[in-house]
Amino acid sequence: MNFFELIGSGLQNYVNFSGRATRPEYWCWIVPVVMINVVLGIVDQTLNPGTQMGTLSWVTMGVFFASIPPTLGVSIRRLHDIDHDGFWLLLWFTVVGGVVVIYWACQQGTAGPNRFGEPRAR
Repeated sequence: MNFFELIGSGLQNYVNFSGRATRPEYWCWIVPVVMINVVLGIVDQTLNPGTQMGTLSWVTMGVFFASIPPTLGVSIRRLHDIDHDGFWLLLWFTVVGGVVVIYWACQQGTAGPNRFGEPRAR
């Protein structure tokens, strides 16, 4: 799959929390979403320094909130690929847990079927 097919997969599986997501599928969704949100935040702060809600803030918030369901979906499916339950994503709410989740996201998925289904074509 190329980059745009992987992004399309993230959008097609918008709120799909079952199945498995490959490393490329996960990272080709997460990296652009984070970059877009960071750039929008920087532009917003540059255009409206010192204000809490500038002109672009509504766009920034809209993009951020719209990206939450597919990001949760692809993150849970990524955990399924390494044979972990999606509830492990709650580790993000701890100090060290985010590092653990990123480490798991970098690992190769389970070869062959696991309790969450067959692996996707890589």
